[in-house]
Amino acid sequence: MSKTIIISNRLPLQLQIENKTVHATPSVGGLATGMKSVHKDSNGVWIGWTGLTEEEIPANLLDDVIEATIKEQCIPVSLTKEDIDGFYYGFSNRTIWPLFHYFMEFTEFEKESWQSYVTVNEKYAEVVLDNIEEGDTVWVHDYQLMLLPALIKKKRPDVQIGFFLHIPFPSYEVFRTLPWREEILKGLLGSDLIGFHTYDYQRHFLSSVSRILRHEVGFNEITLKDRIVTANSYPMGIDYNKFSKAAAKHDATKNQSELQRRLDIHIDTTPDAKMILSIDRLDYSKGIANRLRAYEYFLEKYPEFKEKVRLVMLAVPSRSNVPQYQLLKKEIDELVGRINGKFSSVSWTPIWYFYRSMPFENLIDLYTTCDIALLTPIRDGMNLVAKEYIATRTDETGVLILSEMAGAAQEMSEALIINPNNFEEIADTLKQAIEMPKAEQIKRNKFLQKRLRRYNVEKWADDFMTALQDTKHKSDIVKAIQITEKQESEMLEAYKNSEKRILFLDYDGTLRAFVNNPEDASPDEELLELVNTIQKQENTEVVIISGRDRHTLGTWWQQIPITLIAEHGVWKRPIGGEWAVTENLKNDWMDTVRPILEKFVDRTAGTFIEEKNYSLAWHYRNADPDLGEIRAGELSSVLKELSANNDLGVLDGNKVLEIKNSTIHKGKAVTKHIFEKDYTFQFAIGDDWTDEYMFQDLPDEAYTIKVGLQKTAAKFYVDDTERVRDLLKKFAAQD
Repeated sequence: MSKTIIISNRLPLQLQIENKTVHATPSVGGLATGMKSVHKDSNGVWIGWTGLTEEEIPANLLDDVIEATIKEQCIPVSLTKEDIDGFYYGFSNRTIWPLFHYFMEFTEFEKESWQSYVTVNEKYAEVVLDNIEEGDTVWVHDYQLMLLPALIKKKRPDVQIGFFLHIPFPSYEVFRTLPWREEILKGLLGSDLIGFHTYDYQRHFLSSVSRILRHEVGFNEITLKDRIVTANSYPMGIDYNKFSKAAAKHDATKNQSELQRRLDIHIDTTPDAKMILSIDRLDYSKGIANRLRAYEYFLEKYPEFKEKVRLVMLAVPSRSNVPQYQLLKKEIDELVGRINGKFSSVSWTPIWYFYRSMPFENLIDLYTTCDIALLTPIRDGMNLVAKEYIATRTDETGVLILSEMAGAAQEMSEALIINPNNFEEIADTLKQAIEMPKAEQIKRNKFLQKRLRRYNVEKWADDFMTALQDTKHKSDIVKAIQITEKQESEMLEAYKNSEKRILFLDYDGTLRAFVNNPEDASPDEELLELVNTIQKQENTEVVIISGRDRHTLGTWWQQIPITLIAEHGVWKRPIGGEWAVTENLKNDWMDTVRPILEKFVDRTAGTFIEEKNYSLAWHYRNADPDLGEIRAGELSSVLKELSANNDLGVLDGNKVLEIKNSTIHKGKAVTKHIFEKDYTFQFAIGDDWTDEYMFQDLPDEAYTIKVGLQKTAAKFYVDDTERVRDLLKKFAAQD
């Protein structure tokens, strides 16, 4: 029976060794809750680190640790202290975390920690591959394992792999500073579906893929040589019922916690005062220091609120061994001390500061008691605290002030959205929140609660898994099928047994891979020899049909006795013959069009014009990918409008726009060439839209092959030029 394999840095359980006994306690975090239906309620297995290094597990208890994890449907990955120092505390949290949150001043680029990151991802891959069976689905989570999808896909290309990034993906300008940017992107592209919390993160990722790896990127798809990768946004929800029910139970219970009793004393003594809640992990990305300074400014700007507000601040310890976090803790301590010392009175302290973790029950105490939640991260992937606060407001009162830099802000527009760096705005928004009528609070929270209740964490997981399963059908949009060994053998057998055969071969992107400078794409010795060998076979004709100009094509192939068709069919050179124009064509229109192309060259760095006898081509392969596509769209519109009344056509090739006489194309050229000739085997191969005319106009019995996974009229497709070279070798080997 097929299963889902969930993979994350940590397993959803806590392991403890006491009195030589191993205890496993399930975690109650957001991810563990969200994945419950995928993990526990179905045939799922979770792979990750136990939280204990190899050095911390006595040899005689190793089997007990494995057994304890297996009971929880988990499989452990064994890591050493050195692994954790380099992979987790090193590359993950000193390189990826600060860089992806735009704290470049804290980002370290250390080769040793990168190598550790690679090694640990490989360790995870080994465990995953040992446990994958046919039909399984894999879901990888978060920034610690960005190399893992490609490591799995390389060994098991049949497996559907999803990846979800729980932190922001930075803009291209930030991401490009990473020395190992290509390796990270290639690792992620081992996935079939890549999920992000927001469209902004998705857009940044696609931009980096386009600019760095130069892959073709559509709205939310990346076309690789053998498959299509989808990137999409899936905002993570919370276990809404858990928080809502806990809040309702809290309101009804008589057994109050010590924290709740203290909060109630404050409410009883100052019933008109407002409590402002701040809950975060102690991290520089959360904007805690700015929040304190903004609160200080608020008290200075609006002194009438002194002794009428109190900031209840919970900072949960995090990564206390990392220097930046130690400095942040010192800064927070000093700010709290300064503000309390500056504004406190005998009966009032402006900030209650807790530096510790709190049990779930105490979190509910804070959520249900505080009138306002102030959450001002400088950069945050989602921020589930904002959603938890709203879910606990059972009477629908309360005001959420939320940073626009948090992923949750895009879903929670009814909250008061602020810029976390604008102290003036934060101060004014605090005043607005304090004075907001209950009717308005309820109106806003009704919308928020309805949305959060509907799109909870289980719905998030279900949507992602459904989309991942749908990626299996992505290749269905391509009419061609990837040629199998059996189909290839049948084709070669037909070739061998045919009495008269012809092969039409496109050049750029087919016989030779694209290069930045088109002049550097001349055929290598192996290619020349292969084509020559095929041409020498009895009753065999090879035709190279290209958009190249006749001079270039003729020079490259002058020593090989084959038929050449240049400029998409304008010129033809038969074996042993001279170049001749296939039809009476005009080129007086070129003087009108050339200045238009020149303007686009001037406006778009990296582009150039190729002038042929009867056509003009604007190349934009070396331009910025996004700008190139925008300019190509503009130019295409201009040229099509111009060509409408001039018998001209615009060919949209691979990073090139070509304007030419509309009566000439490859399909017409091959049809004329084979007319009234009794070929018993016909073969055509090409890579872009100019070759579609050839595929469409050849007889149904012809073997037509597209290079690359694209929508096409060809019957089959192959991955790349290397695969084309492999086919040529097999043709050459036939007698």
